[in-house]
Amino acid sequence: MADLLELSGISAGYGRIEALSGVSLRVPEGGIVALLGANGAGKTTTLNVISGIVTPTHGEVRLAGRPLRGLGSDRVVAAGISQVPEGREIFRDMTVHENLVIGAQLRRDRAGIARDIDVMTGYFPILAQRFRQMAGTMSGGEQQMLLIARALMARPRLLLLDEPSLGLSPLLVQQIFDIIVRLHRDEALTLLIVEQNAAVALAVSHYAYILENGEVVAEGASADLAADDSLRAAYLGA
Repeated sequence: MADLLELSGISAGYGRIEALSGVSLRVPEGGIVALLGANGAGKTTTLNVISGIVTPTHGEVRLAGRPLRGLGSDRVVAAGISQVPEGREIFRDMTVHENLVIGAQLRRDRAGIARDIDVMTGYFPILAQRFRQMAGTMSGGEQQMLLIARALMARPRLLLLDEPSLGLSPLLVQQIFDIIVRLHRDEALTLLIVEQNAAVALAVSHYAYILENGEVVAEGASADLAADDSLRAAYLGA
């Protein structure tokens, strides 16, 4: 399976604080890869480097062989990468429908946008029920569904998910990840998932990397990492 995304020797930080040091990882096209680790390990910074929010000091990011380093976030989206950020960053004073339309702001195919809104409300029926509702009045789980749907409106080749289970009940977490698996299967979507709930992430992904202090300390098939008790105890809080 060919690699869709490749990070090679990425170092990045904020001022004098180095958040990543020589991070390399690959996401095969059509795969689900998990990026795991404790708070402060560098997971979100990794996603922000990929999406053009943070510029690395060293290393390269490539999408299907195309260098992305130095591109702004809008050009990264246009290249085929959408990120679902941590923290429910919706447009609270806009309706669900308006949020979805904003997700397609780089597109010009109005008919296709309308069709994709129908597709998204098929995956997330609650959004159809809340279509004209202000997004800020929805529950946390509904807002997370809207964030994922909004990101998908850009028709990305690669979807970056940053802590999709954060603050949600176990039932909602299961619903969210069930939909993620369906999107992967039905839409041939490639995913890179940052997640503190290691058990859930390893259950749905094919391959995983573990970060500690900005470095990759372990990687392997998700099933193998899930079965390694010493690894889970050392790095995954199990």
